[in-house]
Amino acid sequence: MKKRLSGAGAVLGVLITVGALAAPAAPLDPPRRHHAALPLGPSGLTETRTTTTLQPGVTLTRIVRGDDAPALHWTVEVSIPGGDISPDPDAPPTALKDKASADELAAGLERDGFTARVEKVTTAKVADYAGGTLGWRVRVGSYDSQSAATSERARLRAAGHTGAAVYTGWDGDATDRGPWRVDVLTIDPRAFRGDLTASYGPDLENRETISELAEAAGATAAVNAGFFVLDPKAGAPGDPAGVGVYDGRLLSEPVSGRPGLVVHDDGRRTEITRLTWRGQVISRDSSLRLNGVNRVPGLIRNCGGSEDDLPTALPLHDVTCTNPDELVAFTPDYGRRTPQGEGLEAVLDARDRVVELRSPRGGPLPDGGSSVQATGRHVAGLTGLARVGDRLRVEATLLDERGHRVSPSPRTDILNAGPELVRDGRLHVTPATDGMVRPGDPSWYYGWVHKRNPRTLAGVDAAGRTVLVAADGRGTDALGLSIGESAEVARALGLRAAVNLDGGGSTTMVADGRVINAPSDAAGERPVGDALLVLPRRN
Repeated sequence: MKKRLSGAGAVLGVLITVGALAAPAAPLDPPRRHHAALPLGPSGLTETRTTTTLQPGVTLTRIVRGDDAPALHWTVEVSIPGGDISPDPDAPPTALKDKASADELAAGLERDGFTARVEKVTTAKVADYAGGTLGWRVRVGSYDSQSAATSERARLRAAGHTGAAVYTGWDGDATDRGPWRVDVLTIDPRAFRGDLTASYGPDLENRETISELAEAAGATAAVNAGFFVLDPKAGAPGDPAGVGVYDGRLLSEPVSGRPGLVVHDDGRRTEITRLTWRGQVISRDSSLRLNGVNRVPGLIRNCGGSEDDLPTALPLHDVTCTNPDELVAFTPDYGRRTPQGEGLEAVLDARDRVVELRSPRGGPLPDGGSSVQATGRHVAGLTGLARVGDRLRVEATLLDERGHRVSPSPRTDILNAGPELVRDGRLHVTPATDGMVRPGDPSWYYGWVHKRNPRTLAGVDAAGRTVLVAADGRGTDALGLSIGESAEVARALGLRAAVNLDGGGSTTMVADGRVINAPSDAAGERPVGDALLVLPRRN
C-alpha cells in the first residue's frame, strides 16, 4: 500500500514550497578500489565499491572500508547512577558524569576487586555546539571477545554495579581502521521514470517493517525514514515524531524549526527545509488554535510544540513533552479509532459537519470523516465552537524558516529529520538547534551523537540526484558512524545538502525484495513509522 487516502473531510489545507539531494552510479561492476575514498579512519585503508543498477536512473552502491582492519577490544562501561533511562532501545545509558563522581565510582569498583579506569571524553565542535569535554566515563577491563566482556559484566552486576559490554570501535576514535559498511541508493532524475514516495502503511498509529512496506507497494528499493513514537507512554507507536506530509497532505505537525526532507514523485527538486506550522479550527463566527495533528493529546514527542508545553517548547530529541490543555485534529489516516481519554471530541462527517459530540473522547470516525479532540481548558472552547449540525473547518499551514507559506502538491512528501549535516556543500551539523544537546545530561549526547551507531542519511548533489544512505553499526564487522562522521561521509559522496534520518535499530535498506543491510536490533528488522520507497516505472 503506497499510503492511505482519505475523504474531503480529512484533508488538511497546507501550503509548501520545496528544493535539493546526491551519489554514485554505474552498471553492474565487480568489487574494486575507488579513488574517492570515504573520510573514515586513516588514509590508505582498503576500500571497495560495488555498484548495481536496480532500474533506469536508480543505482545501489555497497561501500566496504577497512575490512582487513585488525580487531579492536571489548570492555565494560559502567553506568553511573543519577541519569534518566528511556524505554527506547536506542536511548543511551547514563555513562558520563563529572570527574569527581567518576573517580568515586572507580574507587568503589577497586574496593570491590575490579580494575577500573577513568577516561575523559571530548567531542568536536560543530556548527551550533562548541564541543569540548563531555565528561568522564568509567570502564573495566579489556577483552578480545564479547563473551569475556559479558562475563565481567555479570560479575560486576553480582557486586551491585550496572554496565554494558561495549566494543571500543564504537567510541569514534579517528585512528580506528574499521571496518565500515555503507549502502548508497542514488536516484538520478535525468533517467528515473518511476516514483519516489513515502509510505506509512495502512495507518499512522501502527508500525510496519521496511520490507513489509516495500512489498505492499511493489517497491524496487526502500529505506527507513523519519523518527516516530516507539513507546506507548509517549503516544501512539508508529506516529511520526515530527512533520509528516504524504501526497501533499499534512498528517503530522512539525517539531518547531527542525528540518524536513522534501521529495517529489519524479525524484526532482529534493530538498531539506526547516519548518514550523500554524493550525486552527474554524466555525462560522469564531476559531480556535490547533496544537497538533493525528497524535495523542497531551504527549508531544521530541517537543517543539506550544509555549506552555513542559518541560520546553523548544525541540528536545527523544523527550516527550506534556500539556494537559490541547486541541488536536484527527483524520482517518490515524487509525481505526481515535485516542480515548478525558475531554471532548467533535466528530465530523465527510462534509465537515459535526455529527456527534462525545465525552469521554475516542472512537471510530465516519467514512471520510474527521474529528477534533479537546482536553483540559480547551474543552470549554470546543464546546462553545462546535454544535451538532454546524460545519467546522480545520486549516493547517506549513511555514519555512523565513515564515513564508509552503505549498506541497499531491506529488510531494515531507519527512521529519535531524540534525542537519551538510548545507551548500559545507559541513553544517546542528545538534543544538535540533534538540540533541541536553543541558545537564552529557551521556545522551555521548551515546546518540558522539559515538558510532547505525545511521540513515539523505541528501542531494549538485546534479539534483537524490541519495539515500544506510550505514550499518553496533557490530565488530561494521562500526557505524558518529553524527560528525555522517556529515563527512555525506560531503564525500558529493552531497550539497544532507540530513540525518532515524537510525539505530531502525536503519534498514531493502532492494529487490530483500533486506540488504544488517539491522542492529537483536530481533532483526524493526517495525518503523514510515519509509521512503522507490517504485518502478509509471504506466
